[in-house]
Amino acid sequence: MPYSVARRRRPTGRIAVNVLADGLISGLAAPVARFLAAPHDGLLHPLWFIMGGSITLLVSGLPFRIPQQYWRFSGVADLRGIAAASVAGSALFSLMIFLTGFPLPSPTFPLIYALVLLVGLGGGRLLTRVYGTMRQQAQGQKVRVLLAGSDLSADLFMRALERASDRHYNVLGLVTRSPGQQGRRLHGVPILGVANDLSDVLARMGQDDALPDSVIVTDPEWRGSQLSVVLDAGQAHGIAVQRAPSLTSLTPAEEIQMRPIALEDLLNRPEVPLDREGMARLIQGQVVLVTGAGGTIGSELVRQVAQFGPSQLLLLDHGEFALWQIDLEMSERYPTVPRQVIVANIRDADRIEEVFAVHKPALVFHAAALKHVPIVEANPCEGVLTNVIGTRIVADAAIRHMASAMVLISSDKAVNPSSIMGASKRCAEIYCQALAVAAEARGSAFRCVTVRFGNVLGSTGSVVPLFRRQLEQGGPLTVTHPDMTRYFMTVPEAVGLVLQASVRGTALRNRTDETDMRLQQGGIFVLDMGEPVRILGLAKQMIRLAGLKPDEDVAIRFTGLRPGEKLYEELFHGREAPVPTDAPGLKMATPRMIDLTAAAALLQELERVSHRDEVEQALIVMKELVPEFAHNPLGEVRRLQAGEAGSRDRAPTSENDGSVS
Repeated sequence: MPYSVARRRRPTGRIAVNVLADGLISGLAAPVARFLAAPHDGLLHPLWFIMGGSITLLVSGLPFRIPQQYWRFSGVADLRGIAAASVAGSALFSLMIFLTGFPLPSPTFPLIYALVLLVGLGGGRLLTRVYGTMRQQAQGQKVRVLLAGSDLSADLFMRALERASDRHYNVLGLVTRSPGQQGRRLHGVPILGVANDLSDVLARMGQDDALPDSVIVTDPEWRGSQLSVVLDAGQAHGIAVQRAPSLTSLTPAEEIQMRPIALEDLLNRPEVPLDREGMARLIQGQVVLVTGAGGTIGSELVRQVAQFGPSQLLLLDHGEFALWQIDLEMSERYPTVPRQVIVANIRDADRIEEVFAVHKPALVFHAAALKHVPIVEANPCEGVLTNVIGTRIVADAAIRHMASAMVLISSDKAVNPSSIMGASKRCAEIYCQALAVAAEARGSAFRCVTVRFGNVLGSTGSVVPLFRRQLEQGGPLTVTHPDMTRYFMTVPEAVGLVLQASVRGTALRNRTDETDMRLQQGGIFVLDMGEPVRILGLAKQMIRLAGLKPDEDVAIRFTGLRPGEKLYEELFHGREAPVPTDAPGLKMATPRMIDLTAAAALLQELERVSHRDEVEQALIVMKELVPEFAHNPLGEVRRLQAGEAGSRDRAPTSENDGSVS
């Protein structure tokens, strides 16, 4: 039965029902006992005989609290009270008969009446308990739930429950967004309040011993801070929070399987409208090459590009297993899209030249890179040869073989870099900027588009898979520093915006348009990453999502910054202001750039010293290319100074734990 905070069933109502039932049973017990004691006297009895039996039992039962008994949960203690009340009621009734001058039906009447009372009163309670147990078994152990969502989504969920083959859920109430709906009922279920007051609603339910077993979020649109409120309230009361499945796709015979809240649901990011028509014009019927196709970003690029019908899709990677995985997936999801698996290293100029000469790709997405900061710190020249020289080799081959565009996937670590990985990505940006400006100057149709963004949830080597693995092992979760923050975005969202930037960057519309002018001057697209997320808050939220308590069930340990790391990543250099573009979800940076000839000469020198593994010389050349490179090989904590770089995106303050919201 739905629980209502406003109206509760009063105990006096249940007591009145008990008194009525006990009185009826004892009244019927009197003539039954008289018939058993003296069968020859017949079945007709005066009315006072029946009323006397009821009254004496009710009076004698008061000391033993018979009216207050809960029939459905009667036990041995209740049976003792019933036995005592039966004996007392029989004695009192027999005394009343004697005092009124009527003879007892037989000397054994008091004993027989006491036994009949015991059987009647105890049997009624036993049958009530057995019936309740059988009904519960027939219905199964129902999970008591509280729904959180819009009235429409709650209506869909409850209708699905009625149709489902398993009816394991008992809906106690509903919380919605609108305060005006409180007090109303939906399918007989009371609306108890709004989601922001969920903690108070649960507290009131707890006072009446009516807490739900779980809270189910029925609205698929509830994300970010709104979802965090529900999670926090559930955590405070020790109640699991789950999300309902897509109800419109369920058939009546299917079970309704709840799923846990995904970490991605907590990112408070509005959906960005994508120019899918522009993407189709860019990709359809074209030969498209994706380098690093086996990686997190590269494989998602392959998936999304395949949706727009390229004439051929080239999957290039130097890792055989990663290539096999994405190729197998493509064969299952997009079997009609022609594709070619290419094992190649982007540092091998001859092999890349052969690939471009044979396949003639028109569009190149360059996602291949070494991205793990500590590993690149430990292997600096390898990182330089892959991230810088490999990018130059691919870009030069694209120009020689008349590709229409190349899209470079860059990183927020390229801004004011403190790591070799970040500095190498900035060097790659600089070369692609110089190529773009040079192509524009000579009237070439070639476009070189650079897209910069932060971390993606679940990418290889990122913190989220690490936390998940540590949780599976029981902890502790390792966080480098309590103030560490990063920008996060889901993989599909990031790749969708990369394609959006590709469309905008390859289709110059108006030479007087601000976005076009900045592109002609080497502008770099920067994805709108939202607010930075505190890694400590991310760790705590992942522990909560696992149904555990931070610092109680799972410990969090601080390990210190790793070589090359920064506390705060930045999307824009201190001297460059973030400029909005006419494409949703995209901003633009116009960082310092150098002439193509000078850039090519420095990269040639950087390649020479890197092949010789001359780390110090490589750092000197990189410093010349990227003057803002402040190497942090020891992982020292370097904080932004007050008033520094006003356009930099700041971390959350220490007033909260930076939970994902």
